[in-house]
Amino acid sequence: MPKQKNPLSFLPFSFEYDPLKKSGSFLVPIASIIVALFLCAIFIALNGMNPFIIYGKMLKGAFGSSFGISETLIKAIPLLLCGLGVAIAYRISIWNIGAEGQFVLGAIGATAVTIYFPNLPGSLYLPLMVAAGMLAGGLWGVLTAIPRTYFQVNELITSLMLNYVALLLLDYFVFGPWRDPEGFNFPGTPMFTPFQMLANIGGTRLHIGLIVAFVMVLLFAFTIAKTKWGYELKLLGANPSAAASAGIRIDKHILIVMIISGGLAGLAGMIEVSGVAHRLMYGISPGYGYTAIIVAWLAKLNPWAMVVTSIFIGGLTVGGFSVQTIGLPSSMSLMLQGAILFCLIGGEMLSKYRFKWKKA
Repeated sequence: MPKQKNPLSFLPFSFEYDPLKKSGSFLVPIASIIVALFLCAIFIALNGMNPFIIYGKMLKGAFGSSFGISETLIKAIPLLLCGLGVAIAYRISIWNIGAEGQFVLGAIGATAVTIYFPNLPGSLYLPLMVAAGMLAGGLWGVLTAIPRTYFQVNELITSLMLNYVALLLLDYFVFGPWRDPEGFNFPGTPMFTPFQMLANIGGTRLHIGLIVAFVMVLLFAFTIAKTKWGYELKLLGANPSAAASAGIRIDKHILIVMIISGGLAGLAGMIEVSGVAHRLMYGISPGYGYTAIIVAWLAKLNPWAMVVTSIFIGGLTVGGFSVQTIGLPSSMSLMLQGAILFCLIGGEMLSKYRFKWKKA
């Protein structure tokens, strides 16, 4: 079969694919955000609106006041925790996209403590709710890990399907046995008592879940950088064959990582019901588990960078609500998030190509 001629062969340069090439540390994410904002600006302008006014309104709504900053941080907390959860799985090439379901199970587990143990001493509620939320999320993560470990079932499929199972389970509880009989048929549980709610910070809606999230960042960073187990995760992610030859059990690490990954997302669910909603209700998550994938990839799985990216994405969400005052839907932020993810994937692919001048 004759070799096909390259239609771009007349150019004085070429692109060569190199799968081992590493992109600049944060060049691709930053460029992806800039390109996504530019593309969305073109779309906004074609619809007869000024993109500078739109972006300025979003920026002011998210960071232009103490209320906006507190709301942005409230959105950033679950994004950061779920982002840490998916990041630790991605480090060993386990593609956990089930953080949404694990988040919901964490919220259900925490609420179960308030439903089935109504007469506990007040000081016991929050520790038990944290434990129940993390346990429920961790067990939901194991449901993905077991088929992956012992039957080689693709974790993308199982984790995604379990998201929908978790959402249906949530519907069952809030429309069924846990529905508040005095809630005017609203699909939600009775309001939590003050002992079951996280304390607020500075008279705002911002709560101490922010401190918990930063503690998790510290633990994540220390574990990855300073412990033997963290080194084993790095080795597994870089070269699974070499890790297996060194005696590192891949199946055991997959199970442990998915328990931790699901536990972090479950903790985010507990914090959301206890610190923000103060009850379990229909639609408790607006998609935190899915958005956390963008948070983790923008940060290139770096826990400290995830603090920045979670605040950035949280700001986009709050800014999306602020543009409603000028007649735009809040889904404006979803368009930006989708564009950023699209550009990020494309940028990562292009970063694997080497630019090379042809010899004379």
